[in-house]
Amino acid sequence: MGGTGTNLRAILESGFPVELVVSHRAGVGALDIAAQFQIPTRIVLKRDFPEREAFDAELRRQLAEHAIERVAMAGFLRWLTPATIQQFEGAIVNLHPSLLPAFPGLHAIERAYEAGVLWSGVSVHFVDEGQDTGPVVAQIPVPRLPQDSLDEFRTRIHAAEHRLYPRVLRAVDGGETALYNGQVVYHTKEDAAWMHGRS
Repeated sequence: MGGTGTNLRAILESGFPVELVVSHRAGVGALDIAAQFQIPTRIVLKRDFPEREAFDAELRRQLAEHAIERVAMAGFLRWLTPATIQQFEGAIVNLHPSLLPAFPGLHAIERAYEAGVLWSGVSVHFVDEGQDTGPVVAQIPVPRLPQDSLDEFRTRIHAAEHRLYPRVLRAVDGGETALYNGQVVYHTKEDAAWMHGRS
């Protein structure tokens, strides 16, 4: 986590068990929310580990110390090294505020709004070595209404995030969906339907 923590709050309020919150920034809302829910926190700062390999080695050490087997990313703006991704292959998911592959990377909501799209949305994907290029697990489309301000559009995107992410985390944790040979597989057709925004 590295942002305001609204997705963390949605995850925790859904009852999904969180064992550890790691942030790459100090003083962010996610840390305060974790404290409110009595979740252990760790901060790994770029200034302390300027090299990606050293940063990720410390990240992996923290995860191992808490016996973490699965990782959910939201607002974590560090590009993980291949060593970390390979260690947690099929066990790291990321939340992204667009309908990937559209608008990968930073400022996706603002870029979609400025492009004048009729639809954007929210994606959850398994993390690979690219930038928001991993196999998509689930998506929710979100309309950009003609009268929308950027703030209104952003608010609607965030509301979709808060609905989707906890549900996907439960599905991944419970084995309803998984990564197999680089492809996302679903336990049932019903699982596949709602993860593709059809329920």
